[in-house]
Amino acid sequence: MKPNERGEPAKILIVDDEPQIVRVLRTALSAQGYIVRVAANGIEGADIAHDWRPDLVITDVSMPEMNGVELCRELRSVSRVPIIVLSVRNNERMKIEALDAGADDYVTKPFSIQELQARVRSQLRRTLTESPQKTPVMDLGDFHIDLPQRRITVRGQDIHLTPKQFDLLVCFAEHAGQVLTHRTLLQTVWGTNADQPEYLRVAIGQLRKKIETSDEPRYLLTEPWVGYRFCPSGSDDL
Repeated sequence: MKPNERGEPAKILIVDDEPQIVRVLRTALSAQGYIVRVAANGIEGADIAHDWRPDLVITDVSMPEMNGVELCRELRSVSRVPIIVLSVRNNERMKIEALDAGADDYVTKPFSIQELQARVRSQLRRTLTESPQKTPVMDLGDFHIDLPQRRITVRGQDIHLTPKQFDLLVCFAEHAGQVLTHRTLLQTVWGTNADQPEYLRVAIGQLRKKIETSDEPRYLLTEPWVGYRFCPSGSDDL
């Protein structure tokens, strides 16, 4: 477990109205050395977050008074704190809304504690290592990206990308390990043509042909019905 930027154990806020889940999460994360506080709804969670300034927030999406989507919007308006949402398997619409509202990742209920802990570590690594200013060169796992020269190497090999493919990969690299929704990717890379999802499907397919080593994707993972996740060291890096 890494400390936060103040050299202290990372602080995690859990926002969920299910006491059993809160109890399990609090016990598991506290055992890893994190400092944990809990809230039963979005309003209480927002108040604690503003005063306590956690290093990461885990929130359910379905809650009374203020749901997880509204909490994501509230937190994102004032903070870049990583947010992991918890969503039941059949609540894809709210899961997507939460990601579009600023959530960084999601875990589907029921979930394993080991998976959640891996997501927590991934988000905290990203927060601790990212620079507040965009760097002209990114070295991420098997990828070396030179933004000024628009040059990319994968596993030491030069990869020739079209301008849109390059922009798409840079978008993924800037959010490595996070789930990016179809709408986020379309708006970021295509802008005014964000209502043409076939553009994204084609670009993802072409990009995979150039960077993947087999038919089974290791770097660009599909998150069904939601979007994609970029794992620069392969799918086992989270």
